[in-house]
Amino acid sequence: MKPASPQSILVATDAVIFTVQENELRVLLIQMIKAPYEGMWAVPGGLIEQDETTERAARRILKTQTGVADAHLEQLAAFDAPERDRLGRVISVAYIALVPSESVALKTTEKYADIRWWSVRKLPALAYDHKSVISEATARLRSKLEYTNVAWSLLPKVFTLSQLQDAYEVILARKLDKRNFRRRVLELKLVEPTGKQSIGNAHRPAELFAFKRRKTEYIDVL
Repeated sequence: MKPASPQSILVATDAVIFTVQENELRVLLIQMIKAPYEGMWAVPGGLIEQDETTERAARRILKTQTGVADAHLEQLAAFDAPERDRLGRVISVAYIALVPSESVALKTTEKYADIRWWSVRKLPALAYDHKSVISEATARLRSKLEYTNVAWSLLPKVFTLSQLQDAYEVILARKLDKRNFRRRVLELKLVEPTGKQSIGNAHRPAELFAFKRRKTEYIDVL
């Protein structure tokens, strides 16, 4: 039997941060400075420290690289293609992070040239294997909308039913029947009325709702 070769493999974590903004599903990207990826964009990420779990590292990296400190976070998958990083062998454990866009004040460190929300339909040139990572994360989010209440993590604390349906349609990239959607959401007791109405827009006031439970539960929404 051929002896195993010595390992020099690093472990990193990456976070695909989604939000719904201006009727689009958007992902937060940072622009690289270091070679050989200068000018390219990437999801926030980095190596885990000796005493960290991958989730703890993901939360640290989110806060330091983007300013995101309070996001719904869940593990996506491990990405381990030997050629995924031109600088060496790095295995990345990727996470999905979901945030309401108005709760994020973007900032990054001097290690990066820029930070910006990008539409998942119009992504720039991406470093590493992050095109595949974002694609897999988008598919997972769309799937989870159908069997969980995870939409709570993308919306503000109070919202109209139209805003809720808009979020579903933007993420799923398809239209939903308004009457059936609202009936289903109310039958499941997914949301509850707040007794307040929206104000300050061009349309007539609409009833405001809140998620009954702001934690992920398994429930057949669609």
